[in-house]
Amino acid sequence: MNVRLDKWLWAVRLYKTRALATDACRLGKVICGDVAAKASREVKIGDKYEINIDQLHKTIEVKDLLNNRIPAKLVENYMLDLTPKQEYERIEFARKFAYEKREHGVGRPTKKERRDIESFKD
Repeated sequence: MNVRLDKWLWAVRLYKTRALATDACRLGKVICGDVAAKASREVKIGDKYEINIDQLHKTIEVKDLLNNRIPAKLVENYMLDLTPKQEYERIEFARKFAYEKREHGVGRPTKKERRDIESFKD
């Protein structure tokens, strides 16, 4: 069975649509070895891919091939997640501190407050 990379990435639910998976391959966000993988590349069992999804750098290994999208519970039968635990912790830490808390009833920030918030984030 031959399966395109973009179709396999969509089928194991790494991307919401096949078009997003194709765009990620085209933009060099999917890497096999040291080379950016094309969307038309044939997936083989045992291939390892590094995938950049937003700020998360996932490392996965192909366990089995499939053509159709599967339920989330079955993804572990087709893909082995080799991403270090520290990567998930880093993303959770960044997500936790990217949120601004304003007191209830204070209203929206003024232009000056918004500029201060943006300069603090940078």
